[in-house]
Amino acid sequence: MTLALVLVAGCGGTSSDESSSTADGGGAGAVADEGGGQGDAVDERQVITTASASLVVDDPADAAQEVSEQVESAGGRVDERTEYAATGDDEGSSADLVVRVPSDALTDVLADLEDLGEVASVSVSRSDVTGQTVDLDARISALQTSVARLQALMDEAGSVEALLAAEGALSGRQEQLESLQSQRGFLADQVELSTLRLHLQQPGVAPPGGPDGFVDALGTGWKSLVSAGGAAVVVLGVLLPWLVVVAVIAAAVLVPLRRARHRSALPAPTAPPAAEA
Repeated sequence: MTLALVLVAGCGGTSSDESSSTADGGGAGAVADEGGGQGDAVDERQVITTASASLVVDDPADAAQEVSEQVESAGGRVDERTEYAATGDDEGSSADLVVRVPSDALTDVLADLEDLGEVASVSVSRSDVTGQTVDLDARISALQTSVARLQALMDEAGSVEALLAAEGALSGRQEQLESLQSQRGFLADQVELSTLRLHLQQPGVAPPGGPDGFVDALGTGWKSLVSAGGAAVVVLGVLLPWLVVVAVIAAAVLVPLRRARHRSALPAPTAPPAAEA
C-alpha cells in the first residue's frame, strides 16, 4: 500500500513536470524554428530518473540475487552489489545494490519489490535535461562542421605555415568535440537507464540500546576502559620511536648549552695584589 501511494504521488509529480516542460518546450521550439528548425529536438523530453528503496526481507542475500535476476531480465544491469553478514544479535545481515534499469521499466521493477518483502520506503526523483541535450547537440554539430572545414584547409594548404596552423586548430577542435561527445553519451546513458539504489535488511533488527541496569552499565564501562587502554597502548607504540629520536636530539643540543652556561657562570680569576713600593 505504501509503495502504491508513493508511485501515485511520483506519477502526479511527473505529470506536473512534464506539463511545465511542455510549455517551456513550445517557446523553445518557436525560437528554434525561427533560427533553423530545431523544434523537433525538444518534442521528446530527456529526463533522468533516479530512485531508492529500502526493504525488510527474510534473507537479504537471496533477495539481492532475485533483484539482480529481475533487473537483468528487464534489460538492465547491476553496477554494485554488497552483502553484509550478521555481526550480532542486534544487527542482522543486509545487502546494498545499485542497479540500472531501462527508464520505461522502472515502475514495474519498483512494483515487483513488494514480492520480496516489506517495502519500508521508496523515493523517485526526475531531472529534465532536455535543454542540456539540445545545447550539446548544437555544439557538437557546429564543431563537426568546423573540423570538416579545417580538414579541407589542410588538404588545400599551399605552405608549411598554413598546414601547421590548420593542424593546430584542428587538434583543438577535435579535443573539444570528443569532450562534448563524451558528455552527450553520459547524458544519453543516464536518460536511457534509470539508477535504482536498494537496501535490503533482515526484520527485527533493533538499534543497540543503553545498559539495562547497574551490572550492565558496569560491564559497559569496563569494556570502554579496556578499549581506551588498548588504544592508548597503540598510540604509545606509534609515538615511542619518535620520542626516542626527539630525546637524542634534545640531549645533543641541551648538554653543550648547559656546559657553556656553567663555564660562563664561573667567577673570573682575580689578579694578585700589586707589591708596595
